[in-house]
Amino acid sequence: MSTTDATPTSSNSQSTASTEAKPTAQNSVIDQAGKVRASETLDGNAVSNWLRTQGIEVAGEPQITQFSGGASNWTYRLQYANMDLILRRPPAGTKAKSAHDMVREYKVQQALQDDYPYVPKMIALCTDDSVIGCDFYVMQRLIGIIPRANLPKAITLQPAQVRTLCTNVIDALIELHQIDYKQNPQLTALGKGEGYCERQVIGWDKRYKKAKTPNVPSFFVVRQWLKRNLPKDSRICVIHNDWRFDNVVLNPDNPTEVIGVLDWEMATLGDPLMDLGSALAYWVQKDDNKIMRQSRRQPTHLEGMMTREEVVTYYLNKTGMADSNWAFYEVFGLFRLAGIAQQIYYRYYNKQTDNPAFKDFWLIIHAIHARALKLIAKHEAIRVIDSGKLPAPIQSLAKQWLK
Repeated sequence: MSTTDATPTSSNSQSTASTEAKPTAQNSVIDQAGKVRASETLDGNAVSNWLRTQGIEVAGEPQITQFSGGASNWTYRLQYANMDLILRRPPAGTKAKSAHDMVREYKVQQALQDDYPYVPKMIALCTDDSVIGCDFYVMQRLIGIIPRANLPKAITLQPAQVRTLCTNVIDALIELHQIDYKQNPQLTALGKGEGYCERQVIGWDKRYKKAKTPNVPSFFVVRQWLKRNLPKDSRICVIHNDWRFDNVVLNPDNPTEVIGVLDWEMATLGDPLMDLGSALAYWVQKDDNKIMRQSRRQPTHLEGMMTREEVVTYYLNKTGMADSNWAFYEVFGLFRLAGIAQQIYYRYYNKQTDNPAFKDFWLIIHAIHARALKLIAKHEAIRVIDSGKLPAPIQSLAKQWLK
């Protein structure tokens, strides 16, 4: 789902070469693409010819490599003699109706161009299936660091620097949530607005059931609990909907500075606390269980990182928002992550992809299920304690147990 993307070059003609010769940081820390997977080849000649018909004068044929970090859309680097570009396309196989929408992802980033400094520059959108068999878009490449499960070995951050990185990533999310979308017709067209929480719960309930395979839990208790605990929208704003460290790009010369945000496939108008809850579903801490630690895909385990609880406190304090029903947002984030992972695993289970990275997703879904049930149990226990119906000694013991 993530990539490196965009260095400034002209989007329509004879631009000078965009290369990695100038960055002062070691090239070893800059995110690189690798060999294209055998089942995911790209017709570079067809793409080059199409780009030229769009007035984009690429020189020669590209060196094509593929980013391995993604678990959804396929992302390629097209390295021409005069341009360094990124191509995004949907995967092969069965897809959810609203997923992998390249047109939407392209237009979202275009719409945010003037209001949000972290989006890559869009180059061209193709909706002609005769080119490579699907919609795709091309954008400029950002030269930077992608903070995946572990930072590059050449980067060593002290705890205070890790805290700065963590704060900067959260601040970039807060900045997105503050955009006045009502002044931008392209942004107002992104979503339906009010009723977002309810639509999401109902939508992911349907998607999970449709993608379920025999080896994963039904999430019945979780799904029913979410429906019973639906809050009203806290407010409506532009949300990213897939906010993770490995969807940001860091400055190679200052690894705590965010210079880009990627993967806008699921961006929409919605509740910012839903966005935060979904982001924290990926937030694996040092004290999480073994399966969650092994599936960690961002460096949230580092000394100096905020805990999930600290992230929520920081966000609410900085935005002035109230935390009236946080358990709902956190449980929903986990269920939604399970749904995303299951849609991906469904393709692997049904042999629509042979990417070995998806082989053990079913185990991760079980771990997510267990964490969601634990959160629900804690929330319900607190609700009973706060009701005042327990004898004082038992109430005191229960509060100690929940700490």
